[in-house]
Amino acid sequence: MQLNKMFARLRSAAARFAAAGDGNVALIFALAIIPVIGAVGAAIDYSRANSVRADMQGSLDATALMLSREAANDTNDQLQANALSYFSANYNRPGTTIGSISVTYTTTGGTQVVVNGSVLVPTDFMQFLGVNSITVNSSSTVKWGTSRLRVALVLDNTGSMADNGKIDALKTATNNLLGQLKSAAANNGDVYVSIIPFSTSVNVGATNYTQSWLTWTDYGKCNGSGHALSDSYTQALCNASGGNWSAYPSSKQQYWTGCVTDRGDTNGPSSSNYDTNVAMPAAGTPAALFPAVDYSSCPQQAMGLSYDWSSMTTLVNNMLPAGYTNQAVGLALGWMSLTGGGPFTAPAMDPTYTYSQIIILLTDGLNTKDHWYTDQASIDARQKMTCDNIKTAGITLYTIQVNTSGDPTSTLLQNCASSSDKFFLLTSANEIVTTFNAIGTDISKLYVAK
Repeated sequence: MQLNKMFARLRSAAARFAAAGDGNVALIFALAIIPVIGAVGAAIDYSRANSVRADMQGSLDATALMLSREAANDTNDQLQANALSYFSANYNRPGTTIGSISVTYTTTGGTQVVVNGSVLVPTDFMQFLGVNSITVNSSSTVKWGTSRLRVALVLDNTGSMADNGKIDALKTATNNLLGQLKSAAANNGDVYVSIIPFSTSVNVGATNYTQSWLTWTDYGKCNGSGHALSDSYTQALCNASGGNWSAYPSSKQQYWTGCVTDRGDTNGPSSSNYDTNVAMPAAGTPAALFPAVDYSSCPQQAMGLSYDWSSMTTLVNNMLPAGYTNQAVGLALGWMSLTGGGPFTAPAMDPTYTYSQIIILLTDGLNTKDHWYTDQASIDARQKMTCDNIKTAGITLYTIQVNTSGDPTSTLLQNCASSSDKFFLLTSANEIVTTFNAIGTDISKLYVAK
């Protein structure tokens, strides 16, 4: 509107100049130069205003994102006051004046925050035409509520995590990530998180000892001498190692610590592949059941999908490092926590929403354990199948190797990640915190719609 008024004034001045019949050459030139200077000056002033608009838009976008995290809990007066405060903190163009900042929060047809703003930009040349400032208007909209997020945290709790401050860094990083995910949720159920601590096995809860998705075939003790025998949990591996297997009586099941390991049967998992998929456990199919094992270094009990942020924090703070590394069982149960089955119940997905499903696998060591295999190549081959199946299912998989011991870079973890930018090789405990923060920002950021 101001630009139209300026050109109208220029046309009026030109018309008066054309109608004049007196004066001299100098006067004529002086009068003629006014509209020329006005046109050039207007271009300069408007160029500056466009530059201001770009900075203003970035500040509005940042303001809308910050407001989206609190809009559901703020009064309208609080939203308006905070909108001005956030914008003022982000906007930095000396010589301009904030005109107005307003915010609208709605939940109809999806939740959104709309921030409208105006800035007054003083003119340098257009003042000669009576235009003292240009008003720059812009808007930013953040929409959410039509998509939901489900995240499984598969976290290494093995003995080596006690070294170099790794377990403490993992606790800090995980709690920070939970805070990010909580902030991203406008309503309960927008974001669900499961936490799967793992070592050689995963703790699914000792109180579940009567559940039909368990098998007790390998719940016993391998007697013999040597480290290998004490870590063998299948009858087949025990016998192959020269040990003597003794099954525990059913009366001892109530004293089970809650740990399960890779699915399969006495023929091994390759005939069924239950260790690499999320097929539902079936009572008549032994290979589909989770083997209960007697494992003294049982990690903290896993938690299925939840938005009980306080309980999740308690679980994380209670994690303790112990045992050896079986990434595959942690990953398989992390996947099952998203789909439901066995020890986990996953809330049904609402067809009116779109869902993003994420698994974050963090480990500080290479695989050393599996319920069915003892050699690294076979163990990794089974896990690769699980990774491939997860990605085929449309789940985004992040993998993190915390390598503070000079181990080789894990080709397995590199290939397991959904893409090269979702594999992280860390060489210090502190990097766990910054990496989780980056991943949390990546998966919880809200889309600036316009």
